[in-house]
This record gives sequence, C-alpha cells and structure tokens, in this order.
Amino acid sequence: MREIIGAVDETLFERMMLVLQDLSTGYLLREEVADERTFSTWKALVDERLEALGTGVLYLVSDRAKPLMQLAERGLACLSMPDFFHFVHDIVKSYALTTGRRLGQAQKDLKQVEAMRGSHRGRGHVDGAGPEAKAQVEAKQAEVRRWEAAQCTYRHQLETLSLTLHQFGIADSAPQTSAQVASHLQAVAEAIVAFAQRHQLPTRPGSMTKVRKQVPALAALVDFWWPSVYQDLAPCILSPRWRQ
Repeated sequence: MREIIGAVDETLFERMMLVLQDLSTGYLLREEVADERTFSTWKALVDERLEALGTGVLYLVSDRAKPLMQLAERGLACLSMPDFFHFVHDIVKSYALTTGRRLGQAQKDLKQVEAMRGSHRGRGHVDGAGPEAKAQVEAKQAEVRRWEAAQCTYRHQLETLSLTLHQFGIADSAPQTSAQVASHLQAVAEAIVAFAQRHQLPTRPGSMTKVRKQVPALAALVDFWWPSVYQDLAPCILSPRWRQ
C-alpha cells in the first residue's frame, strides 16, 4: 500500500465539483459533480476511490471548510492542514488592494501637480516655477516614494511567510520544528498588523484572527514531515553522520 499526500477542495463552475487531488503528482483521484458538500458526501466518494486504489492519505489540505476538516480528522484520521494559498489570500484581501490604491492615488496626484506646474510655465506664469509650486511637487514625490516603499515592505512580508513554512530554515538550512515555524509565522503576521497600523490602513481584525488560528495547523506539517523521512530512510544503509 502506498500512502498518498492528498488535497481536497471544492470548485464551483456551472455545477459544483468535489475534487480530490494527489499533491505530489498533481493527479486527480476524484472529480465528481455533487449537489451538496457535506461530510457524508465527501466520505462516501473518497472512501470508494481510496479503496479502489488500495491506498490511504497522509494528510489533507483544504480551505478549512468544516466538512473537509471533519473528513480529515474523523473520516480519514489524518492531519488536517490549511491551504497556504487561502491563508495568504486572507492577508492579501485585507491590505494589498488598499496599499495599491494608495500608491495609485499618490502617483495620480503627482502627475496632476506636475502637469499644472508645466501648464503655468508654458503660459509664462512665474508661480509655476516658484518655490511654492516646487514644494508641492516635492511633497507629492515624497508621498509616491512613501507608498512605493510601503508596497515593497508589504510584499517582502508576504514572501517571508511563504519561505518560512519549510522543514529547513532558508537562511541557515537548519532543521526546523513546528514550534519554531509557528513562532516565525506569528511574528510575520504581527509585523503585517503593525505595518497596517503604521500606514493607517483599514483594520481587518476578523481576517487576521482567522490567520492566527490557522498558524498551528500549518506549522504542524513540519513535525509531521520528519517521521516520513526516517521511514523512507529506514531501508537504506547510511553512515551515522548521514543519519544525523
């Protein structure tokens, strides 16, 4: 029996589709039209397919819909892991669009001030080249730079999130535990909240609470991964140094 790493999600087109996919290969194990997405519906379809393949599930990735969490914990007795895409998407919905709009507005304001100054110069107005007009342009340029820097900082924080969820630290290649990963993820989440407050972005307490709740389940994958490594290495003849 070969255990698979499974991912379950539901996709809505013209009809509702229940989808079971093997993440390691991208193979669709089941794709079924359904009228409902309850636990019992999922359980019946998944059990039938797994029995036909003679395989099982190591862990289940989902968007945290309750029937899918129940399917993992009750139906398959395996680790239920949040979908990292949905995890990050909740943060992006909270702050990315607002940051982009602020930058866009600052760029628009700068163009308007520059156009007005150029127009005054073209008509021979002294005010168009005076210190007041110059100060207005410089102020708008500073505002554009501010929001460009803010957007860069925000994107770096999102990148840090994606690089943190790994069995080895990206910076030093040292093995990580789930506790370490959870701590790093929480720190980045708090840094994003501080970023939003610093730039006076709209607060999104509901989204960030949801993000914080998912951190332990995300980080659990790291500890879960190590036993599978030792299991794979068990038949191999390795020196003590390599095993370490």
